Amino acid sequence: MKNRSIRPTLIALMLSAGLFPAHAALGQATAVAPPVIAQSTTLADASTRAWADARLGKADAAIAALKGLPVDSTASEVSDLRASVDLLERNLAKREATRAEKITETSKKLDELLTKPDADSLSEALKEAVGLHWLRTDKAAFKAEPRTRDLISRADTAAKAAEAKGRWFTANELFFRLNALLEEEGIYKADVRRLGLRLSMIRLYAPQEFWNLRNDERVKAGKSPLPPYNNLGENYVKKIEFISSGMVRTAIVNAANQQIDRKPLKDVLAGGIESLRTFATTTDLQAVFPGLANQAKLDAFLAYLSTWDTRLADPAFTATRGTADELFTGLLATNTKTINVPDNALLHELGNGSMSRLDEFTAIIWPDELRRFDRMTQGNFVGVGVQIQIDEATQLIKIVTPLEGTPAQRAGIKAGDLIKRIDGQSADGISLNQAVDLITGEANSRVTVTMQRDTEQADKDGKTVTQDIDFNLVRAIIPVTSVKGWKRTGAREDAWDWYIDPDNRIGYIRLTQFTEDTTADLRAAIKQMQADKGLAGLILDLRFNPGGLLTEAVSVSNTFIDKGVIVSTEGTMQGEKREASPEGALAKGIPLAVLINEGSASASEIVSGAIRHYADIGQINAIVVGERSFGKGSVQNVWPLTNKAKIKITTQYYKLPDGRILHRKPGASVWGVDPHMKVEMLPEVMADALKLRQDADVLPIDQNGRVIVDPRTPAPSPDKLITDGLDVQLHTALVLLKAKAVAQSPKAQARQ
Repeated sequence: MKNRSIRPTLIALMLSAGLFPAHAALGQATAVAPPVIAQSTTLADASTRAWADARLGKADAAIAALKGLPVDSTASEVSDLRASVDLLERNLAKREATRAEKITETSKKLDELLTKPDADSLSEALKEAVGLHWLRTDKAAFKAEPRTRDLISRADTAAKAAEAKGRWFTANELFFRLNALLEEEGIYKADVRRLGLRLSMIRLYAPQEFWNLRNDERVKAGKSPLPPYNNLGENYVKKIEFISSGMVRTAIVNAANQQIDRKPLKDVLAGGIESLRTFATTTDLQAVFPGLANQAKLDAFLAYLSTWDTRLADPAFTATRGTADELFTGLLATNTKTINVPDNALLHELGNGSMSRLDEFTAIIWPDELRRFDRMTQGNFVGVGVQIQIDEATQLIKIVTPLEGTPAQRAGIKAGDLIKRIDGQSADGISLNQAVDLITGEANSRVTVTMQRDTEQADKDGKTVTQDIDFNLVRAIIPVTSVKGWKRTGAREDAWDWYIDPDNRIGYIRLTQFTEDTTADLRAAIKQMQADKGLAGLILDLRFNPGGLLTEAVSVSNTFIDKGVIVSTEGTMQGEKREASPEGALAKGIPLAVLINEGSASASEIVSGAIRHYADIGQINAIVVGERSFGKGSVQNVWPLTNKAKIKITTQYYKLPDGRILHRKPGASVWGVDPHMKVEMLPEVMADALKLRQDADVLPIDQNGRVIVDPRTPAPSPDKLITDGLDVQLHTALVLLKAKAVAQSPKAQARQ
């Protein structure tokens, strides 16, 4: 059994937002006026009451307690705290004003789009409806409005018609937006899954047709066309060459036997049959597989699938391993007589469809996916050490930054370079996945990457002259750093200013995932602060953290919790408990604020859930701030199928220390971790905050590892997250910790 990764394969990043009265500043709707705290309240009392009210979710009362601080012009730390509280109130009021403005604007757009009969306007109307749904708290009432019900009905009809006509991108877009609007009801999940399968099939087997579909959608939306299609690295034959009948059959039977819900094998096989029908009826594949274009042969193949549909749907029928053997043998024989596509292509789709009937995290890790999977779970990868993204202006792959100490940085690759060729072949128009697959590889192997770089010269038309530079690089193991601080101080990945508020000794640590080095790096950061100014409070930011290794989730939790169960499991395998040990509690006693949102999943939910539990029973001094977490509380055990493929199967559910299951099961109304204090962020503001945070995290470096300083373009400062009201979740946590730190400072203690 391999080390268990608890990273979800798909993270839901949609943020829910609500419409509250102006005085319900932190997102807790209330019909009564906020409590008033007398100005004679002492600093210690105000801090204690604010913390206690925040822990009870009484947002208004917490703010009011801090507003009631005594006016003391001689106490600069009190004045600073009052200023922080006032700024938070202004930023929260700004959020509510923005919310009201966006609701009015979005509702008007929706009404205008609903008057137009064309399908594109219908899809845009659905997009606006999803946005309006995020902004409002009366979600059920919004969905019950006649205009919303009518829109859902029209979009449903249009989505089904688009799929029937083979307009996969249009159908996928409509179903995706319908699912976003009715996500809790789960009505359109199967449709989204089916269209996702269709598009992934086209992406794998007919990438040029996939490019055509993407380009058509882009042009239709009024955007510039994509660069010409580039098939570099796009060879489905190589991607599926190591797939065998025995491998897929073993995966399906073992998954049915070991997956936690123990679904009957016949239901799992039925999912495979459904996927094969989807494959056979996806007309865009006919150019690649001519047998699919022969109607008589296609009908014969579909008739064979129908016999299995009938057999597997019989309530009296029980499928066994022998049934799977029979299906595989008959399927491949029928394929030879009819459509005659490569056997391993059918096996690939049979395997994917079967796994989809179990749960969204159980899956076969195919040979072409194995390197990416290992990179996500091992905390390192073999490559050249660059962060890349699509450049919107050119649609080429752009270097965001080389990583310090890597082959790319030592060779002189710079931020802003554009990848023109890889091993001599044009890279124009390739996708990020293509680039990653081509640049990464075996350790100590070579890859030549040609970069297009701007010079300081201009041609006769005033356009910047570019030059192409070849970099012959030797691939190496690149560590993935998962622990980040407040501000970058140098080129090294561990060069951070960890203090968000140095005067009050409040630290900030952001965990981006849970890899093999996460706990060690977290503890190193805490020790550095303890040895420097000391640590009067700490913000642990787990937002958008998709998870990782269970062992690291336990040891990170143990850093703050000195005793008790952190997490336990139940399922098809023997349950176990993971407990904290006193010697691991490096930061016990330090006031702690944990930030979570809907992108916090899996391992991050174990950490935040355990911290919340022990805070609730008074064992630790902590508060959880933000929004409810994702609800991915299941264990995937990973086994090898061959030396080139693996399978991950959901075998257990995680339980918090109070015995509650984290996982969001179909139809559930309770899941994940709820914050003590709910603080919402508007979707567009969250996007701005993420962009600022990303830009502030990147320091351009030269080939000697030195930071490049350009006075014309100063580095973005994360301080704007607070001053400009972009991150009210972080700001709320900071104010609560600052109140504690100020109240416990030697100056304050002396005055009291």
